[in-house]
Amino acid sequence: MGTARSAKGDIRIGISGWRYEPWRGVFYPKGLAQRRELEFASRMVPTIEINGSFYSLQRPAYYAAWRDETPDDFVFAVKAPKYITHLRRLKEIETPLANFFANGIFELRHKLGPILWQFPPMLPFKPDRFEAFFAMLPHDTAAAARIAQGHDERVADRMSLEVDRKRPMCHAVEIRHPSFVDPAFIAMLRHYKIALVVADTAGKWPLLEDLTADFVYVRLHGDKELYASGYSDAALDHWAARVDTWSRGAQVADAHLAAQKTAPKRATRDVYCYFDNDVKVHAPYDAATLSRKLGMESRIGERGAPLPEWLTAKPRQRAEGFTATKKKAQVAG
Repeated sequence: MGTARSAKGDIRIGISGWRYEPWRGVFYPKGLAQRRELEFASRMVPTIEINGSFYSLQRPAYYAAWRDETPDDFVFAVKAPKYITHLRRLKEIETPLANFFANGIFELRHKLGPILWQFPPMLPFKPDRFEAFFAMLPHDTAAAARIAQGHDERVADRMSLEVDRKRPMCHAVEIRHPSFVDPAFIAMLRHYKIALVVADTAGKWPLLEDLTADFVYVRLHGDKELYASGYSDAALDHWAARVDTWSRGAQVADAHLAAQKTAPKRATRDVYCYFDNDVKVHAPYDAATLSRKLGMESRIGERGAPLPEWLTAKPRQRAEGFTATKKKAQVAG
């Protein structure tokens, strides 16, 4: 279902967000209650970006519910608040950063994947500011919990400060200003083990493929029209070849690079790839096609498919049926 591990890193092909009105009756079957959309989507793809956290602080109960509504091996990426990246532009962010970590992401537990930091097009590369920011980022949940203790009253009624265990945390940054095409920026990311997002934005913003961490984070926003155009079969072949190469720890021969010094080859790299071309409901179907091109199973069918049987069953029957389907796929694979 969009994951693979065979002399490769873990490959997860997913979608950015899941609450989209145009998807109802197309990707989401007719008759599916809106409150069950995450339950459905998380059984179609193995990872989803949480976007609501970018726009406002959430609640621990939301994160806990999202954890409970998804399969045990599911992973969320969490988009960090634009208050930090866009409004404060990384200046005087100690308390906002604490509020973000205190706000409930620990409730995701083992389903917490990369934290995505997206920077606005008007923010250029300022070495001192970015160096200070990267040095602040925690690389495990215990360190994040210590930062969270610095929260203020804005999260007083929506806090979750306890971690169930010390877990690794990883970070990825998406840039949108040409000044980041700079070897010094790449060296800084490698020093702090932070991934540079490979972002396909229909040519609007820089597309860089420098490998800077032990994982690769890809966002496909549309190659012809931002957020709207679907990917052709040839375009998905192009991305499949890249994802496959990166997962094997290597770099593609024709990579778009900011630094001539390439990262050393690793045995493997995990790859997270998210389709954000959601406007015309291309994202889930492009994710399914890319998964299949990489030799992975996808449960996504035709547009407007009817409710699957497991969705119409009682809760216990749904859980048992999904477990049986997973076991059958694992045996077949």
